[in-house]
Amino acid sequence: MLIHIHTVNPRIIIDLKYATSDNIAGMPLYSSADAYARREVLYMLDKAQIVLENQGLGLKVWDAYRPLAVQQILWDMFSDPRYVADPQKGSVHNRGAAVDVTLVDDRGDELSMPTKFDAFSEKAHLDYPKLRASVLKNRELLVATMVGVGFKPFDTEWWHYDASHSDTYPIETISFEELLVLSKDQVLF
Repeated sequence: MLIHIHTVNPRIIIDLKYATSDNIAGMPLYSSADAYARREVLYMLDKAQIVLENQGLGLKVWDAYRPLAVQQILWDMFSDPRYVADPQKGSVHNRGAAVDVTLVDDRGDELSMPTKFDAFSEKAHLDYPKLRASVLKNRELLVATMVGVGFKPFDTEWWHYDASHSDTYPIETISFEELLVLSKDQVLF
């Protein structure tokens, strides 16, 4: 099932980059700024948010469920499997089982991280060492928090986290237009 993130925790900030032109494609690819994911993902996100709130921080979600049609657009533009999954195989995002996130302070301002979202470079890799101490600390806090609640990190993107059983979910093709027909508290699939 795909569920709106705010159904489980409305304090998580949603800033879907693919609903804007502030992304690697330079144009909006989503027709909605609403974020959806599988129930398992949302419960883990809620736990991570609570852990961070106890430290005066929180999460901002840049991406969650991604329609397969958008995956094809991204692949056509950037067919580098280190950063974009081949739509023939499908992405964990297409399964509603991955999120792209960053840390925010108690005002919702993003903390300093290694790169911007979708920076397809070595600097975005989890093991990239040549960063300011504060940036390394923030990256390590994000990784530790997300792993601590059950997510798996992605080596080439510090912002990307998969649910533990992400490969068991089917690839979805539903569009945002179809998702928007449902109210935010309705469950799909």
